Amino acid sequence: MSDSIEGITHSLCTLEFEDHRPLYDWCQEVLGVYRSRQIEFARLNLTHTVMSKRMLRRLVEESHVSGWDDPRMPTISALRRRGFTPESIRDMCERVGVARRNTVTELALLEHCLREDLNRRAPRRMAVLNPLKVVITNYPEGQSECFVAINNPEDADMGTRTVPFSRELYIERDDFMEDPPRRFYRLAPGREVRLRYAWLVTCTDVVKDADGTVVEVHCTYDPDSRGGNSDGRRVQGTIHWGSSAHAAPLEVRLYDNLFTDPAPATAASESDRDFTDLISPDSLEVITALAEPALAGANPGDRYQFERLGYFCADIVDWTPTPGAPVSKPTRHLRASWAAVQSSARVTAVRRTTMLPRRHLCTTTTLRRI
Repeated sequence: MSDSIEGITHSLCTLEFEDHRPLYDWCQEVLGVYRSRQIEFARLNLTHTVMSKRMLRRLVEESHVSGWDDPRMPTISALRRRGFTPESIRDMCERVGVARRNTVTELALLEHCLREDLNRRAPRRMAVLNPLKVVITNYPEGQSECFVAINNPEDADMGTRTVPFSRELYIERDDFMEDPPRRFYRLAPGREVRLRYAWLVTCTDVVKDADGTVVEVHCTYDPDSRGGNSDGRRVQGTIHWGSSAHAAPLEVRLYDNLFTDPAPATAASESDRDFTDLISPDSLEVITALAEPALAGANPGDRYQFERLGYFCADIVDWTPTPGAPVSKPTRHLRASWAAVQSSARVTAVRRTTMLPRRHLCTTTTLRRI
């Protein structure tokens, strides 16, 4: 009767309350009180998670997650901490609409809405998640310089920033292969690539450890190619990088789906298993990355696009005011994994440079200074 007492015109609730509507209406009629109208609609369900409060409470109380705001949870506090914007959530809800039929919405749709939103307003930064050392052998020792980088190509009003460059750099380990396959347009022995915003470099040598793993790559740079100008030469690959002398250490938390099954509650009931048995052991990966120094000035909740990687957010819980590395929750990687590409014979030539495994597609990730 609280709806009637408070003067609620329309009481909106999910479909399980439909059976109670006759009693709801009868009480108001018999008591002669203000008539509120009850309208039922289907609840919003997302793949690879559970929406039941009872199940979510178990996840928290049994320490399967760190709390109600754990970025793998479907709660508003968790989505906010992971970097989802209110605009992206509203956009998804508008696309899904309100209906009376129970449906399950792909989590990928929410991620798509977030990408569209952040692409327009998230500043770009360069960070290396899996570093491989590069030495520019013909660059003067002890010298450094700065290059101008665009903050957001979608919004010229966001201006530019400077990125420091030095003799020793770090690139993504996936951006180098000693024996590359066809259509691998990144760094390899004898191959020239463009360092984003900087120079053209050519790989001349590699250094390996006792196990034969490449631990260092030696390159030469073209002094006439400042800003990545190829001077008419055809250079297909452009890779991001970070200066060894200036990089800020960064703790990066990579989040994947909390459950291995797209419908964990249904799958558990059909197989007579507990839904917690379907929790993915790989839903969280914590790594230490290296980022350009501009990220050291980020504030909690700031969102960025790491060039060629994905979207990341400075953690609103674990961010510390001391200089160092931010904590980010990507909105999952946008780059290709060549190990995954080569394992699939059905991948087309065009997709080979852009395809990623599912866990590296695109949502937000959190950053924490270390």
